[in-house]
Amino acid sequence: MRLLNASGCLDALTAPGAARELDAFVTKTVTPLAREGNPPARIAETEVGMLNAIGLANPGIDAFVAEHLPRLAHLGVPVWVSVGGFSIDDYVLVSARFDGRAEVAALELNLSCPNVDEVPENVGEVVAAVRAVTGKPLYAKLSPAASDVSRTARAAEAAGADGLSLINTIRALALDQRTLRPLLARGTGGLSGPALRPIALAAVYACRRATDLPIVGMGGVATGRDALELLAAGANDVAIGTAFFSDPGAATRIRSELAAELAALGFAKPDNAVGAAHQPEVPTLNRESRLELRKYLHTTANMEG
Repeated sequence: MRLLNASGCLDALTAPGAARELDAFVTKTVTPLAREGNPPARIAETEVGMLNAIGLANPGIDAFVAEHLPRLAHLGVPVWVSVGGFSIDDYVLVSARFDGRAEVAALELNLSCPNVDEVPENVGEVVAAVRAVTGKPLYAKLSPAASDVSRTARAAEAAGADGLSLINTIRALALDQRTLRPLLARGTGGLSGPALRPIALAAVYACRRATDLPIVGMGGVATGRDALELLAAGANDVAIGTAFFSDPGAATRIRSELAAELAALGFAKPDNAVGAAHQPEVPTLNRESRLELRKYLHTTANMEG
């Protein structure tokens, strides 16, 4: 299991120490041209999480490659670049620019941003077009708002995706208590935080049953228990998002808490917990003994570590 950040939730150039606690760093989404994003207000807190409507603000591909990528390469952790666009050609252009860059370990295709109005709807077409121009590992970041996210996952797999990132934020609205007007200038924004966690679990669970692709699970991860549940639902790796805003050291803390949760349940390592939720009729381990664990299904290697 690897621990990553969710795209846009950690600035590695201003907080390199926090980024180095990760197993891979995911950049903010990069588009062909520079974008200022949506007008303020762009962030608002709610009782159940955070709303954001940043709108893919970024310096554009040319400035990113010239100024940002060389500095990110010095972090000492693999760099995943989040790729965005408003047409298939946009995704192809940006992805092709990174194909020969040794600094880039993988590409995450942001196919699900809720804060822009023009996002290609055909996930399979985008993935197939990008697959044709790069040999980099491709992770498709999918929306929880899809009517059948598992079907979308299968389309991404058939088109050549190497993995899935689940999930992006979901569109939501918050009103000012006094004026009853939207808190965000754009009106709606993407909801992240605790309220997203059950939705993320459902999406990961469904996609694990539909595909064998590696899954990076994200959405409301604030504790080691949260990370464990995503693994059990079928995620292979876990990404931290909103938690970084209140706790820059979240990666170290969550990693430690996850180790404690795993030990309490008798798992020798995180990978042994992957998919535990998919076999409810068979015990994952012998809960009467923490020393002599029986072996069942996905936990066959438990005692071997």
